[in-house]
Amino acid sequence: MRVPLSPDDEMIKLAQRYVNAGRGGSIRYLKLLGSALYLPDRKVIRFGRALADDARQILDEDLEVLLDSEWRARFTAAWLIALDRRVQFRERLTPMLLESELVHAGAGYCLALARFGEAEDAAILSAYLDRYLPQVERRYDQEDALGALMLVDAKLGTDHAGRFLTPGDLWETFATANSDASGCKRAMEERVSFAESAMDGTLAQWAAQRDST
Repeated sequence: MRVPLSPDDEMIKLAQRYVNAGRGGSIRYLKLLGSALYLPDRKVIRFGRALADDARQILDEDLEVLLDSEWRARFTAAWLIALDRRVQFRERLTPMLLESELVHAGAGYCLALARFGEAEDAAILSAYLDRYLPQVERRYDQEDALGALMLVDAKLGTDHAGRFLTPGDLWETFATANSDASGCKRAMEERVSFAESAMDGTLAQWAAQRDST
């Protein structure tokens, strides 16, 4: 796997266009890190539509460049890949997730795999959990991976996550008092639902449903 390359003119241009889109507090990658789904209705709809437009329009070659960059670019690229369900990037994202080189980026990879939602994605997420749940001192993207795996299971009618959730097994050893499996699934489900609504033009309905819960 390639290490992040030093910034060049192409990377900088793409980062300004897709990663740092917006001004000040509206910078895209910052919103995607946490606050995007909790913006007021008008702002979340505008944000989601712009994100969906870019997810449809960005070239695969430009996504490849962003995935060669630092964590902000990788994280944002993974979101764009997730929204447009570009399953051709599965092979590229798999070693990046399993190596877990950069902070935050793995959360984006897990979202993409949850959006793909196929048997291959369950296998990748299971491999990640097999590797990192025993490493309780290395708290990376285990919660995102578990939530994504549970969503893929729900879609496929499988139970790959079950072996991690057996009492006394890996998840129980890893989890803290502030983390639970159902919360991991719910958090990933919110992101996937937002991505789906952004792409199919139903953000207004998504926001209304969000506000009613």
